[in-house]
Amino acid sequence: MAEKKNYYEVLGVDKKASAAEIKSAYRKLAMKYHPDHNQGDAEAAEKFKQINEANETLSDEQKRAAYDYELEHPGMGGFGGFGGGFNGAGGFEDISDIFSSFFGGGFGGGGARSARSAVGEDIQREMTLSFMDAAKGCKKTFSYTRNEQCEACRGTGAKNGTEYNTCSKCQGKGVVQQVQNTMFGRTIRQSVCPDCGGSGRTIKEKCPDCKGKGFQRKETNVTVDIPSGVDTGSYMKKKGFGQAAPNGGTPGDLIIVFKVEPHKIFVRDRFDLKIDLPISFKTAVLGGVVKVPTIDDTFEFTVPEGTQNGQVFTIRGKGIKSARGGTGNLILRVLVEIPTKLSRSQRKDLESWDKDIELKQYEKMKRYSDNVEALYGEKPFDK
Repeated sequence: MAEKKNYYEVLGVDKKASAAEIKSAYRKLAMKYHPDHNQGDAEAAEKFKQINEANETLSDEQKRAAYDYELEHPGMGGFGGFGGGFNGAGGFEDISDIFSSFFGGGFGGGGARSARSAVGEDIQREMTLSFMDAAKGCKKTFSYTRNEQCEACRGTGAKNGTEYNTCSKCQGKGVVQQVQNTMFGRTIRQSVCPDCGGSGRTIKEKCPDCKGKGFQRKETNVTVDIPSGVDTGSYMKKKGFGQAAPNGGTPGDLIIVFKVEPHKIFVRDRFDLKIDLPISFKTAVLGGVVKVPTIDDTFEFTVPEGTQNGQVFTIRGKGIKSARGGTGNLILRVLVEIPTKLSRSQRKDLESWDKDIELKQYEKMKRYSDNVEALYGEKPFDK
């Protein structure tokens, strides 16, 4: 834990922060340090990686509980009681590992198991989605290159997966013991065997296909079902599609970070959709029916008589559907189109029409006129 960043500090939240506060902090930081906004900035890229790692742990209740325990008990790992549990960096897989760590053996050499059960590195890739694909959900297939486990040797690096010897240094345990005398007595510590790297065996004859590496560089095709409602900075994980692990261990994961393109009409606010609705001066005054688009189709919306420029209407359930349930709203902001060119006759008609309407019908103008008259003793409008 000493080498790791404190995940709460990475997200800038308190240890007692709620799930909503963690989510909010993650979204803000992910947008700020996203690679697209910081091209060529290695420091921002590293920060973005740390933010994702922190969110992945703190947004999961079980992982967060294990992480909190590890913070409070450095070096003890995040195990849950004596029944097994968290097996992160320095964590114990089960009770045999606990005894093996303290007493250097017991329970069938469980200390070697952690060394052998290596996990491959994760791979992170960015995927660009159209606005509609992100809002409605879609299926995408793409290719990338990764280290895949060698089929010929099953990731062992040995010819046919069998041409290896038991490691003479650790006698196949994968770990070596170090005895140290202290003022409190003798202590026994275990560490990964330097000769075999924890596999418990050394290669006698290398696999000809992978040259003893245990993996081969290959192009991988993957298809992902993207749920509705993903946004820029959202990510999903494809387990087992990362880099191959040493000694035939578990491969890492593929982490797909999404970037959503803007739309010509819609502006997104989480699961709400915002749209500017232009209407004519006549429709604003007299009211009328106009067609309004959604992400699926159009619907008829009745503009009330006397609608003002900038007035906002909220239509519930016409926004983006969340994969977790619920649908956002469609928020309409009315923009009244004012004619810029009038003929002479149109101008006369408008002036005549305006004279027939008393000032008291213009509420804002009336208040403004009264305030000016109170201050300066004269009316600003010739009515």
